[in-house]
Order: sequence, then C-alpha cells, then structure tokens
Amino acid sequence: MNAASTNTELLEVLAGQASNQSNLRQEALRVFRQLGLPNNKTEEYKYTPITRVLQKELQLSNLFVTDGSTPAEEKWIIPVQDTYRVVLLNGYFVTDKSFLPSNVTVKPMLQAAEKLHGHIGRYADFKTDAFAAWNTAVWSDGLYLEIPEGIKLDKPLIIYYLHDSTKGQVKSVSRNMLIAGAGSEATIIEKWQSFGNNPVISNTLSEIVLHENAQVNHLVIQHDGLTHIQYLFNQFWQHTKSCLNSHVFTLEGAFIRNNTRVCLDGEHCESHLYGLYLLHNSTLADNHTVVDHRKPNSNSNELYKGILEDQAKGVFNGKIFVRPDAQKTNAFQSNRNILLSDKATINTKPQLEIWADDVKCSHGCTTGQLDEEAIFYLRSRGINHETARAMVLYAFASEVLETITDTSLRTYIDNLVSERLHKNF
Repeated sequence: MNAASTNTELLEVLAGQASNQSNLRQEALRVFRQLGLPNNKTEEYKYTPITRVLQKELQLSNLFVTDGSTPAEEKWIIPVQDTYRVVLLNGYFVTDKSFLPSNVTVKPMLQAAEKLHGHIGRYADFKTDAFAAWNTAVWSDGLYLEIPEGIKLDKPLIIYYLHDSTKGQVKSVSRNMLIAGAGSEATIIEKWQSFGNNPVISNTLSEIVLHENAQVNHLVIQHDGLTHIQYLFNQFWQHTKSCLNSHVFTLEGAFIRNNTRVCLDGEHCESHLYGLYLLHNSTLADNHTVVDHRKPNSNSNELYKGILEDQAKGVFNGKIFVRPDAQKTNAFQSNRNILLSDKATINTKPQLEIWADDVKCSHGCTTGQLDEEAIFYLRSRGINHETARAMVLYAFASEVLETITDTSLRTYIDNLVSERLHKNF
C-alpha cells in the first residue's frame, strides 16, 4: 500500500466516529477531510512528522477504548496535599475518581450540552489545523468547568489524563471548556500518565476563557512514557484586566505537539507564558505558541527553555501578533536552548507581526552548549563532574521553575526536574 492510500485510510478511520452529529461536528469533519493530515510540506508541521508517526504506530484494527478500571492511585497521584481532581481515563470522565469543589460547576462534557451552546468552537479555530478539526469533529468526552463570578478556588484543581494501553493501542480524543467568571481565581494543573506497552495516541483541546479581572494559573506536566503520541491544544481567551500564567513542562514522552494560543481581547490584560522541555532518547517535542494582542494597554511575556540530549529533537515556533488597535502593547518573547550531543537538534523560529506603531516588542532565540567554564569552576571546588554538570543545567532551568507561585507545586516539579537532570544528563 502506498503512502497516499495509507494516509487516506488513516484519515477516514480517525474521522469515522463523526457521523450523525451536530452541525459543528459535521463542519469540522468537512474541514478535516479537506485539509487532510499534514505532511512535510505543511508549514506548521515542517519539522514534526506526526502523520508518518501515526502511519507507523497506529494499527487500525487494534484499538482499545476502556474497560472502566482505573490503575491504582499511587501510580499517578501528584503528592500534593489539599487538591481537587478530575480523572479522564482514555478520554472519558471518571466520576467516582474525581473530587470536585462544591461552589463551581464541574461535569463531563457529554452532560454539559446546555452549557456549550455559543461557547464550544467559538474560541479555538479548527479551520486551519487538521488535528484541531479532528478533535472538534469526534471528541468523546472531557471536562466542563465554570467558576462563578468572584469565586476563588481554595485548592488547585488537577486534571489527570490517564491512558491504559495494557490491552491494546489507545486512541483518545477529549475536549474541555473552562470558564473563569469575572473576578475569579483558579490554579489548574494538567498531568498525563500512561500504563501499558502499547502505543497511545491522544488529542486534547481546551478552550479556556478568562472574564474581566479573572486570574488563572495553568500548568501542564508532560511526564509520560515513551509510547505516548500527544497532540495538545490550549486556547486561552482573555477579557479586560484578566491575568494568565501558563506553564508547560515537557519531561518525557515519545512525540509531543503543544499548541498554546492566547488572545488578549481586552485592555490591561497580562499574559505570562513559560515552558521547559528536557528531552532525551529519540523524543520529539514541538511547542507552537501564538500571542494575539487585539486591544491596547496589555502586556505579554514569554520564555521557553530547552535541554536536549541523545537523538532528541525540539521545535519552537512562537508568534506575536499586535493588531492595529493594540496600541501601547508590551510584548516580549525568548527561546533558549542547550544541546548536549551532536545528534540532538532544535528548530526555533520566533516571529513578530506588528500593525501598531506605539508598542514595545522584542523576540530572540539562542542555542548553545554547556558552559564548560562553569563546570571547571565547580570541579575546582571539589564537586565531581556529573554533579557539576547537573548543577549548571539546573541553574539554566531554574529561571522557569522560579515563576511557579504555588510552593508545593514548585517543589514537586523541582524534584522531577532535579531527578531527570541527575539521572539522564
């Protein structure tokens, strides 16, 4: 079978669940089939051969949904006290494992139909990205979260995405809608964990709306096995005087594509985007970010850092748009990388598109090797080479770690990063 026919068969299998659904799903299905799966000529996926990986890994006749049993909690729980939690197993909401706040609306997406009208598909554009269109057409379940006006969640809410592939390959497509009412505050963490040796293919799309004066701290923790092929799309939409703190930590996985998009659709908004990716073996992680300034007097700051070893491959593509009405915008973007082997690669492309004249904007990227002078300095103080190396790398990563305001979460992620740096680098 040639590549073209394999690609067509794969596309139709992925799209096959979308029959007899809503108008939005049918439109997304039409777009998905029209766009087709991306190849190396698709600009946004030039360095990310996700279609080729799916053709290689996905056995179309061997897909497992779920038998409803959840792996033992000690295998996936984040050891942080006093948290709310939502559990999704192979893309489906697990009610009896979820611990939910009483003063907000939390329910499975499949049970939130009356809440979704006018919201789902309104913020995340599926017409230019095949995987976003695929998600919009065939999502199976997910999380609906609505925080009322003025409510401040007293504990972080952790969304656990569990995938159990012990009985076969898993393909999960989940959709989330998160709405932070005016003056509300919340910390939301997303964590992935896979079990089993069969490949996992997941497609997760979240539309996250911050109304006036809302503040959302959003953390993504990708610390999964080397069988997980992941597509993640987080679309943030900010209204006047809202504040977003976004963190993406990529520590493990087979093939990861992160789309993080922020629309500042109000005055005096603040957006802070941070990312840290520690890649080894043959892991590929692709971070695509878009910060879209549409109204005046708003600020955005973006810092992504990467450490790559072995045959790992990283991609960073960051875009900042400043629209004609977005005068007095401050927007900054930086991507910095360290390559620890001759076979590790990074493709980085920071971009600015500015249509306003009264702005302060800058972007930049750096790629280099380990600072041998710093290593020599530490070794001259009696520290062995492995420890000195890990210390220098940790100092590089700490600029991102220090931006986490929750002490217990920062300690947890700090320990994960330290363990990786000492064990793998």
